[in-house]
Amino acid sequence: MFIPIGDDNWDRRSTPIITYLLIGLNVFVFAFYQGWGTNYRFTYAYSLVPAEILSGKDIVTPSHVRIDRYTGLPIRIPGLQRTPIPVFLTIFTSLFMHGGIAHLLGNMLYLYIFGDNLEDRMGKLRFILFYLLCGVIAALAHVYTSAALNSDLLTPTLGASGAISGVLGGYLVLFPYRRVRVLFFHFILAVPAVLVLVLWFFFQLINGLGYLGGSLEGGGVAYAAHIGGFIAGFVLVRFFSRHSRYYY
Repeated sequence: MFIPIGDDNWDRRSTPIITYLLIGLNVFVFAFYQGWGTNYRFTYAYSLVPAEILSGKDIVTPSHVRIDRYTGLPIRIPGLQRTPIPVFLTIFTSLFMHGGIAHLLGNMLYLYIFGDNLEDRMGKLRFILFYLLCGVIAALAHVYTSAALNSDLLTPTLGASGAISGVLGGYLVLFPYRRVRVLFFHFILAVPAVLVLVLWFFFQLINGLGYLGGSLEGGGVAYAAHIGGFIAGFVLVRFFSRHSRYYY
């Protein structure tokens, strides 16, 4: 699988302040509020829980022990904590939290590579509105998929992946043939963005459909949020871009 490491910014005209601020805010929350992933009380209080969004009520559950299917060792899973804000606001708070350092770094890498070009094309206000709206739509896609399947309704969900998926969808529309540098095994290649992003979406779709069909387990990944966010970005970018023409 391709791992993006950079893209061509030859026509970028402005400093991507909002992109940098979003990256900084995500890192700040993970470091100082989530305690680098050790503050479970904060994480389980401010994550999105589908059952809470559907009911509008805060849900508190006790911790429990689960046997890890790979190691066979018992793992204590913290229960849902009291949420000191209206539960609907967790749609937003969950966008700035992450489940681990790898989760954070992966998301921030994608935001760093693809976010600056969209911010430059949209302008700072439009870009932040676009980012948040894609995140909300992605979160709701996950909530209603969970409801339709009656699955993972009490599982906390967190991460910027849904909003960043929207950024990827928007990038595909505006810059389909922009050269993206990718790490492929031991080689660095420059390939069109359309190849990278379509493969990424295909991977999310295949895994998501496998999960829906019961042949695969979700593995802790909210594929519906990724797919919903990507489609939202693909559709909405035309309304947020300041130019009617699309450049390569």
